[in-house]
Amino acid sequence: MSLRSWVAWPGAPFGIASAALFGASTPLAKALLGEGVNPWLLASLLYLGSGLGLAFVWVLRRRVSNEAPLVRGDWGWMALVVLAGGVAGPLLLMLGLTTTPASSAALLLNLEGLATMGIAWAVFRENVDRRLLLGALAILAGAALLAWQGTGSGFGLGAVAIAGACLAWGIDNNLTRGKGTKLTLTAGRMTLNLGSRRLVAADDYRNTTNGYTGLRADIAAPQGWKTTLIYTLPQVRLPDDTQGIRDAKVRLDRESFDLVLWGGQVSKAKAIGAAMAELSYFHLGERDAPGRPTRDRSLDTFGGRIIAEPRASKFDYEIEAFYQTGHVSASPAPTAARQSVGASFIHADVGYSFAGPWKPRLSVEFDRASGDKPGGRFGRFDTLFGMRRADLAPAGLYNAIARTNIMTPGIRIEATPSKRLDWFALSADVAGSGSGQLLLHQRARRLGALR
Repeated sequence: MSLRSWVAWPGAPFGIASAALFGASTPLAKALLGEGVNPWLLASLLYLGSGLGLAFVWVLRRRVSNEAPLVRGDWGWMALVVLAGGVAGPLLLMLGLTTTPASSAALLLNLEGLATMGIAWAVFRENVDRRLLLGALAILAGAALLAWQGTGSGFGLGAVAIAGACLAWGIDNNLTRGKGTKLTLTAGRMTLNLGSRRLVAADDYRNTTNGYTGLRADIAAPQGWKTTLIYTLPQVRLPDDTQGIRDAKVRLDRESFDLVLWGGQVSKAKAIGAAMAELSYFHLGERDAPGRPTRDRSLDTFGGRIIAEPRASKFDYEIEAFYQTGHVSASPAPTAARQSVGASFIHADVGYSFAGPWKPRLSVEFDRASGDKPGGRFGRFDTLFGMRRADLAPAGLYNAIARTNIMTPGIRIEATPSKRLDWFALSADVAGSGSGQLLLHQRARRLGALR
């Protein structure tokens, strides 16, 4: 009996050889990092070498290849595949290798198959039988054991970075198919209103909105899946000096790599009944610029949201929670001490919409944001570039109160008398002080202003 009857030829041998070579690259990369090579440089060189090698093979095969050429509609997908698989993946792997043993890292790379399978099953509804499910659970259990530090401090950041690389490659593997999926790319200066707008928003209730310069990718996949990815330089509004403001000087806003915001959101419509589920991650990187000292914020914000939109004669709800970690300087002074950040925020509301021409809605709401902890620990939640007013009062009554060290249970009633007008009344106990507040509000209706 021939070998071909036992082995899927040539796919299986090539796959095994590819896995062996890929596994061998991990300890070699670890050795180079140990010699002091910068992770960013090494990630770039590895994929530059891969690109040059494949370009050479492509030139040799070009005369006999019958492959279909790239068309205009493929370039957006190609850019996203390069970003996920050729930029984010290798960079996260190199960063993870700096603090993770090569043996553990090589085994953790099995998560790429798990990520690929999970995305294909959840988004594209590919079949997953019992064997695949058991194998996936075994990979996940092994990865958890490898990532656990065993000291009560949780998972190592290096292992988390490697898992992130596997997720990026899993996205890459699924994006190459592109079937039934729509991709929209935006580049340049833009405004952003993402998710609930509590972290990234244009902030409509003022005369200067938040602006961003960078890249945005929106992916709409089958089964109600949507993804938004951004890499932006938030604009600094000018003038920002006392004399310039007094003189009412007109200056163009600016942006630079001294202030960077990147991350994204993944959502699924009808994930829990009629409710939409959403996961978010954003990183804010800030450093001093000439003439502009900062708090040197480096913040990672993780969160999730579940929301059932209001409907007549139906209950609705929204629950959103974030956890924030990273570090900030104690003050803008260059010699200020660096403080570790551990902060959280939660918003919850449950409401009922009554039938009628005014569409009245009654809801109970609750917001809580952490503050500094005993012993000098930094715990103030940072809303990044989110809107602050709409939850409590669009008129700006509470604009001086950031989402920091607050606990605000309240009751709201709202209605829409016409297409141009709406109003609401809110009674809230701000920061648990026992001082109830009542606000009546009426304004010209604008898109997206209520939620």
